[in-house]
Amino acid sequence: MSGSPVSGVFTALRTQLQEAATEFAGGPDALEGILLGLVDDVDRAVREPLEIFPVCHHSPASALAMARRLREKQPKVVYLELCEDMAPLLTELRNCRLPVALQAFAGDIDGFPQEWAPLSVVAPITEASAEYQAIAYALDTPGVELVLVDRSSDHVFQWNTTASEGEAPAEADEAPKSEEAALHGEAVGVEIGDLRPRFAELEEHLLRHGKVRHWSEWWHQYVEVPLGDGDHDTYRQVMFLIGSLFRRLAPGDGDRVRVDEDRERHMWTRMREHMAATGTGPEDCLYVCGAFHAASRVEEFGVDGHSDSFTISPRTATTWQYGLIPSSHAAIEAQFGLAPGSVSIAATQWQKSLKRTRVQPYRLEGQAGARTSRAKKAPPAAVPAVPAPATDRLSGFLRQPPVLDGLDEAELLGWSVDIVRAARRNGYLASTADAIAVFETSILLAGMRDRAKPTPYDFQDAAVTCIEKDRVPGRRDVRRLVEIMMGGDRIGQVGYEALPPLARDVYDRLEPLGLKLQQRGVQRALLDMAGRPELEACSDVLWMLRRLMPTAAARPIMGERRLGERSIQESWDLALGTHQRALIELGYEGVSIEQVLEQQLRREAYGPRATTAGVLAAVEDSLLYLRSGRLADELGTHALKVLSAERTVDGAPEVLRRARALLAYYRTSQPELPAWIESFVRTGYAHYCTLLPTAFRDEDATVGQVAAMLGFLFSMESLALSLGCDRTQLELAVAQSHPEDPSKTALLWAAQVQLGTLSRAELRARCDALLDNPLVVPSYPRYLSGFVHALEPVPGLADVVVEAVSNAFGRLPDTVLLPWLPLLITTLRKGAGDLAPLLIREAGRVFPGRLPALDTWVPPWRQPQADPFTASRSRLTATATQAPRGAALLAVHPATCDAVAGLLGCEDGWQQHCSSAVPHAGAALLAAHPAACDAVAELLGCGGGWAPASNAGTPGTVLAASYPAATEALEALLADA
Repeated sequence: MSGSPVSGVFTALRTQLQEAATEFAGGPDALEGILLGLVDDVDRAVREPLEIFPVCHHSPASALAMARRLREKQPKVVYLELCEDMAPLLTELRNCRLPVALQAFAGDIDGFPQEWAPLSVVAPITEASAEYQAIAYALDTPGVELVLVDRSSDHVFQWNTTASEGEAPAEADEAPKSEEAALHGEAVGVEIGDLRPRFAELEEHLLRHGKVRHWSEWWHQYVEVPLGDGDHDTYRQVMFLIGSLFRRLAPGDGDRVRVDEDRERHMWTRMREHMAATGTGPEDCLYVCGAFHAASRVEEFGVDGHSDSFTISPRTATTWQYGLIPSSHAAIEAQFGLAPGSVSIAATQWQKSLKRTRVQPYRLEGQAGARTSRAKKAPPAAVPAVPAPATDRLSGFLRQPPVLDGLDEAELLGWSVDIVRAARRNGYLASTADAIAVFETSILLAGMRDRAKPTPYDFQDAAVTCIEKDRVPGRRDVRRLVEIMMGGDRIGQVGYEALPPLARDVYDRLEPLGLKLQQRGVQRALLDMAGRPELEACSDVLWMLRRLMPTAAARPIMGERRLGERSIQESWDLALGTHQRALIELGYEGVSIEQVLEQQLRREAYGPRATTAGVLAAVEDSLLYLRSGRLADELGTHALKVLSAERTVDGAPEVLRRARALLAYYRTSQPELPAWIESFVRTGYAHYCTLLPTAFRDEDATVGQVAAMLGFLFSMESLALSLGCDRTQLELAVAQSHPEDPSKTALLWAAQVQLGTLSRAELRARCDALLDNPLVVPSYPRYLSGFVHALEPVPGLADVVVEAVSNAFGRLPDTVLLPWLPLLITTLRKGAGDLAPLLIREAGRVFPGRLPALDTWVPPWRQPQADPFTASRSRLTATATQAPRGAALLAVHPATCDAVAGLLGCEDGWQQHCSSAVPHAGAALLAAHPAACDAVAELLGCGGGWAPASNAGTPGTVLAASYPAATEALEALLADA
């Protein structure tokens, strides 16, 4: 603050900066105010009774200085800049392999806009970070309390209403697109020590004069290396100066500045509240925060700051879930805008610094993937003496020339040999000459950039220049190979004990597979349910994971699951360890995957954008994966409401497909249909009948959607009529339809044929008329498209469609046929690809199977049709002249008739065969009762009375001869039928 007193510690530095500002600016101006303000900020932070430890996120220098200071000071309370509601997660870090990320997740939100859901906040932790050193010290040292003082995850979104804190500047050359870079998903990142210039011109100036490509390289060269061996006071003052510089030169982004200052007010308020509640003195505390926040100028700064000027707002009603998710170096770089490979290089630098300085870092006891900590073996530190007065270490640091490290030829030579070896394994034609070229080029680039020792970034540029010529032969380029060689993309893992109950339950239920599912990579699982019935439960789990998790997490290779079908053998590719984050986030929604799947199906069915097809899909999934008839009935009943509210036919094809599948499943698996599906068929029949005339005229409704409506009406017609629907409604709907589109017109004709209002002969005549009209020929493919779509509701028209296509190819000249042939092919492929097989099968049945037969082949529709009346008369005449062969057969084999007579209880025995002069019993019956024949003849409109007939022949022959007019009338009726 401008009004705060200043000490005489930095008087000499103030004088020098004031003289420099006067000399370069020609007099006192804003530059002098900025330079003197930087010194005031450093002075104020140094004089604060509560020791402030400024850090930079994932900085080996900060982690090294933190380990040193903790062993020297041994504070009783450590205040850490981290979301205060994440404190319970810290103890679970010992069950994980770093890097991991603390996560706060909210699926159902209350108090925020719904389009923000789900909310997710992550705070990544690596071993080479100052916050991990503080956490490990506090958790493993008896009597030490760790207090998180930053705002909660809920306040992260309360305060960031206009801009997301996770938006990182675009530093990298290109955004990482690997699977590891997406481990954090769309979560908002929270980090300690966001040290990067917010003034674009300042960053550009530093990069240009530092002769580096990106900010991570500048920080490594000019901050990490000089501070690696610095003492505690020098480290603090330099970090205070950098934080103050970036803060004072930040652009006027009011929202971001407001959030930064509110965070600082929140942290100082929480620290004063804790010290007042516990009686802890500031000399026993250590405040770990980012250097940007350490040089704060808010009124609440310090233990003596204002306490009543800031009120922390209450949290919303959103329920937050907390857990640990795996992280990686690539994910941290992608989320916070760091250069690719910078975090891996920092991890390597951290290990080298530990060996060089012999500093003992803090590690959590039992930490997976970490060496055994020797911190417990070290003798207890002595009680720290009264701290000495602060001295000016900043002036000497700023005046000293840059330290030029000597060239480590052995290290550089090892790098050169290793990169050539890695390049060969990845398909590059690299040789020993390339290794020498990389070695010399690294030294050359370092010299051009005023460095005696090549940095990993210099070596990376040299390797790309010397090895990567014109193309990348393998999956990785040289830059990526250098990153792997320098430490690689280390990927963390959350241990079993730190997983949520759902994830542990999944691993337990999949244990019979005998696979190490927590390992990364793809593993093949073979399930033989016929030989091992206990694997059926594993199959159920895998299919539910297939439904809930990303596709690559559980991918079936062999086997499928459909309604009414179950595989007896399955094969799966499993990568649950690679997609551990997705499995952990499922645990935030429930305690079992069945519960999570049921909740998800309900959300899909009852959502504001739910459609009838989507609800039916949820019904099908509930039967497939949960086998829950209760849930299926509930969702099916809801599908009725959604269907009644729809006013479009966009989802008609999907509704038809799923309704048919569900109806077939219930008919084969249950003794009677559920009440909801009967109601659905009844409601859908009336609903689509109402929408049919509008859909035929609507330009937005496609022919496939209208065909699906007709398919529903015709295929469900028998069931709908049995449930009380009226077929007249469908007939009226078709009669009121007057489409203008050619494809819909053809579809309407097919519907009329199905209803009986249009005969096949009339349909063929209309098709011939279309081909005869030269004005309609260009649009004939659209008519054919409508006919092909008509195979969905009226599959019996396949022969007519084949005839229509064949007539077009046979009658049209090439000058007309060839221009619209591509249109015909594209129309059929785009609009009726799934119906083409039915058309092809019908064509294969009609056309000859061999090429020579095609020359003499006559299409069935061109063959002469025989007169049905002539054929009937011929059959009757032949019957009259033939003897009754049935009577002769019975006489030859009387035992059969005796057996049948015994079964029927007939005991009259055989009668002697009458001579041809005696009329048959049937003829005698007709002659004895002529009134019955007269009545039938009158109904058929046959006059003329009886005709003379012979007594010979069968009764049918006698009747036909006696009533020739009645016989002709019956033949006509049979021909029409």
